[in-house]
Amino acid sequence: MTATTDDGRDRLARVLHTLRMRSTFCCQTEVREPWSLEMPSIADSVSFHVVTAGSMWLRLPGTEAVELRAGDLALVPHGLGHDLLGSRNASRGPRVDLLEQEYLTPQYSRLRYGGQGRATQLICGIVSFDDPASRELMRALPDLLHIDGDTMSAASPVRDLLRLIAEELTTPQAGGGAVATRLADVLVIHAIRAWLSEEQVENPGWLRALQDPRIGRVLEAIHHDPGRDWDLRRLAQAAAMSRSSFSARFTELAGTTPVEYLTRWRMSVAHSRLLDEDVSVARLAGDLGYGSEAAFTRAFGRVIGRTPGQVRRTAAT
Repeated sequence: MTATTDDGRDRLARVLHTLRMRSTFCCQTEVREPWSLEMPSIADSVSFHVVTAGSMWLRLPGTEAVELRAGDLALVPHGLGHDLLGSRNASRGPRVDLLEQEYLTPQYSRLRYGGQGRATQLICGIVSFDDPASRELMRALPDLLHIDGDTMSAASPVRDLLRLIAEELTTPQAGGGAVATRLADVLVIHAIRAWLSEEQVENPGWLRALQDPRIGRVLEAIHHDPGRDWDLRRLAQAAAMSRSSFSARFTELAGTTPVEYLTRWRMSVAHSRLLDEDVSVARLAGDLGYGSEAAFTRAFGRVIGRTPGQVRRTAAT
């Protein structure tokens, strides 16, 4: 395990400060036993569930269900489909997005579902992310983050945010849905911060590499100037290491080679710019250090799995 230095913690704090997430949807839900619901998989997103009254179970594919009680928060970071259950061994229910709901805005709905038994009240949401730092952070998180409401301190920002969201959604007032979806962005980031403050990151990956004194410095340099004419020699110089030692250390900590990471970061930057800007593929290629549009397009398709044109059409719709 690499010891985390003050510099490493500062570097991680700077990255968390720049995270950009966008609330896609919030749903105020009341379910009564017997009930179960299927949450569909949604790429590049985090699902969250807050139990405001009662209790329920959350089950990821191939795992045992986890109980959530009033005051608990659960995050499913990788866009994984999962089941929400009224009882531990309940069978899968209907897809929640196909059920009839009361849509107060395109981003906010109310759902009532189930039988006549015990009631559970939830606030569920989906938060999308589209910047490179968010994508790398999501890769590093476990499949489920469960924050127990009983263990939260009275001064916890997560506790305060949960209370504010619940108030916005349960007390009808102008703009309540819009406020709740903005608060959901902040809630997800604070929940991740809470998890990071308690966990020791042992496995290879972005978080571990970022907090290493030398490799973390190289990652920040790539993030700051992804279009620079980087090669293994220049990256090793930034770490003040030999090329062989740098390459081995980077791969050990990050779980990928320096060149693979550089390419992935560049393509993630390109993906975000295609979503947010009216920028040409030729301009992106030049800005990100590619000598030709064709070479950039090949790398983009290999990393992202779609062409730049397909990403742009998705943004347009």
